[in-house]
Amino acid sequence: MEPPESVVSSAEDVILRWDSSASEDARDKMIFSGDRHEIDRYLDAVDELQKSMDSASLSDSSALQIAMARLEDEFRTILLSHTSPIEAESLSESTHSEFASQEFDPKDEIEIGESSYEKQLSSSSTISSCYKSTSSIREVDLIPGDAVYDLRCIAERMIGAGYLRECIQVYASVRKSAVDASLRRLSVEKLSIGDIQKLEWETLETKIRRWIRAARTCIRVLFASERRLCEQIFEDLGTSADDSCFMETIKGPAIQLFNFAEAISISKRSPEKLFKILDLHDALSDLLPDIDSVFESKSSESIRVQAVEIVSRLAEAARGILSEFESAVLREPSRVPVPGGTIHPLTRYVMNYISLISDYKQTLIELIVSKPSTGPRYSSDPNVPDMDFSEYEGQASTLALHLIWIIVILQFNLDGKSKHYKDTSLAHIFMMNNVHYIVQKIKGSPELREMIGDDYLRKMTGKFRVSATNYQRATWVKVLYCLRDEGLHVSGSFSSGVSKSALRERFKAFNSMFEEVHRTQATWLIPETQLREELRISISEKLLPAYRSFLGRFRSHIESGRHPENYIKYSVEDLESAVLDFFEGYPVSQHLRKRSQ
Repeated sequence: MEPPESVVSSAEDVILRWDSSASEDARDKMIFSGDRHEIDRYLDAVDELQKSMDSASLSDSSALQIAMARLEDEFRTILLSHTSPIEAESLSESTHSEFASQEFDPKDEIEIGESSYEKQLSSSSTISSCYKSTSSIREVDLIPGDAVYDLRCIAERMIGAGYLRECIQVYASVRKSAVDASLRRLSVEKLSIGDIQKLEWETLETKIRRWIRAARTCIRVLFASERRLCEQIFEDLGTSADDSCFMETIKGPAIQLFNFAEAISISKRSPEKLFKILDLHDALSDLLPDIDSVFESKSSESIRVQAVEIVSRLAEAARGILSEFESAVLREPSRVPVPGGTIHPLTRYVMNYISLISDYKQTLIELIVSKPSTGPRYSSDPNVPDMDFSEYEGQASTLALHLIWIIVILQFNLDGKSKHYKDTSLAHIFMMNNVHYIVQKIKGSPELREMIGDDYLRKMTGKFRVSATNYQRATWVKVLYCLRDEGLHVSGSFSSGVSKSALRERFKAFNSMFEEVHRTQATWLIPETQLREELRISISEKLLPAYRSFLGRFRSHIESGRHPENYIKYSVEDLESAVLDFFEGYPVSQHLRKRSQ
């Protein structure tokens, strides 16, 4: 057996032969790129020097320092040879599915609160379930196994010699560069919270979609794999060495990743942001268990806390936006009546908005826990409608109460807008159109209908039917009044009994009124075909029999006199045809067709 001094001397010879500061050959070659035997020989030499230091048989530590410097270089070189960004197929989750996000298309944006509407919200959005996923952590090999083995061998000796800090610094600096490259490949930009908040919302919408996909991959693949690599190299080599190394590597990229979601959570609120905020909330909520798993250590607590706080702020932002949306709907100030009494852009916007809300009902039911503040009973503002929700207790969720309240305040606003029409009949058409649209939107969304409930839907149906009835009274009572018998009979003259002059005036009044109604109401618009036809039929059922009966009773009295065509201008068929012009939304091209002579 060789004496200790001889073994140490031999070990020193091995170390010094690879001293890059003393040998050009040592500078040009890397130990761990060569023969396995030479690698093991060098590691054994380091072990002998370390053993000698521990037993105090070696007083000069210069050889060990040279060894540590060499091992640090070897460690860095191995790491650098494997710093390529994670492969694209690894960045795609194995159970990834495309997310269809229900959102406001910026091209269709309407700003509530302005006096005019830029565009109508598209009503043909793709229905979305939120950003939920059954995917879980999927670790991949970032470095080949043989290289991991070599790195651990080096780390074990550096840490054993008291070079833990140097080892971690080298590792973190190299691996952080690799992580940064992967983040760039995932389109995660280095933006401060301030930079993010300066971006236009249209730009942010695109970035949010990318961020959600990137966050899922970062947490479940990239960060999880970095955690695993640290454990493979550093586990059990020192006090929380693997965790310290992981946090040195990942903390900056993790902050960079979460800064984006944090900036969105504290950004200025506006209605069109709600659905992207809910997408972010759902995606990050879904990731929380994985974040807890990847960042499970005490030193990672700040990352876990930040993620939870962002989710909380996103939830608060969603609640705040919904509340502000309610207020904006109530106080939307436009006063210019929409032409023809058609559906107001506000009605389309609000109903499309709450239809989208219903698509996120699972999330919002959890987030919305307070009832809406309603009416003079709860407020001193007389311009807020009064509504008692006690009848819905136990039957509707808090979210459903908010949706009902939005519809109530929408109608309240529309009722105020209807008063700007000078023609009362047109005001009724306006209300009929808009309430009917609300009913149809509720019926067209199973989720929305389920939340609103059939009882409230029946109330709404009754409201637009009342508006239709009020329209008919306002328009046709006066017209049909011309076709009454009263005032036409001459007292005491029962044989002939009819005042021809009064009868002629009655026909002239009817013709004039009907022509004016026809000219005016042809330009009014009922966009929904079935509703338009139903109202025309209802008009015809009242008008045509009354006119036919009046003609039958008094035609002979007019035709026996001079110029009967000046008084009996139209046949029943003429009126029937004229009614078909009503509510088409454009001027009639010609006068009413006169009856055949």
